[in-house]
Amino acid sequence: MQRITTSFAIVRLLAIGVFALGFGLSSAAAQPGPPRLDVPSVPMNLEAPEGHEVYLAGYAVGTQNYICMPAQTASGVAWRFLGPQATLSRTFSGDARQQLATHYLSVNPAENLARPAWQHSIDSSRFWGKVKASSNDPNFVEPGAIDWLLVERAGADAGPIGGGILAQTTYIHRLNTSGGIAPALGCTEASQLGTLALVPYSTDYFFYRAR
Repeated sequence: MQRITTSFAIVRLLAIGVFALGFGLSSAAAQPGPPRLDVPSVPMNLEAPEGHEVYLAGYAVGTQNYICMPAQTASGVAWRFLGPQATLSRTFSGDARQQLATHYLSVNPAENLARPAWQHSIDSSRFWGKVKASSNDPNFVEPGAIDWLLVERAGADAGPIGGGILAQTTYIHRLNTSGGIAPALGCTEASQLGTLALVPYSTDYFFYRAR
């Protein structure tokens, strides 16, 4: 009797295990996955080169930063782009967002030059970029917005823990821009030299890697 009872218990446990496994798989399948990476249409000069695929995207909100500097203008001064400062996030189900990366001006060790950098919020990997092509085509870019860009790799770093999420990036698209252009006022005379302007902007960044 003991042997029969034990066998029945084993079968019952196996049945429960199979049911639980099936339930777990069904639940996992029902969970929303990452959003599709649908890249908008872009002007021809901004198309990503063959052999590269988009693998990551983030929505950025921040500022484009300018400084009033000497220039060959009637007033002798003009706004000069200083660098970006923004936070990228990723949308999951509903309105849920998770911070993806930060975007800022940083020295690229490969060149010892200041370049726009993107740093991943989890593994600290970084990508430094330089503009390969830009467009202010009104068929794509909204009035009063900064240009759309194709940014190519100028350097990359795996970060202190060896992360490689952004270190594998080869190109970045800056698309769907809003705001961010230099102000019309505030830098019209020598007394305003050194004035800073932090202009709000938003955009979508699409990250590419070698296929």
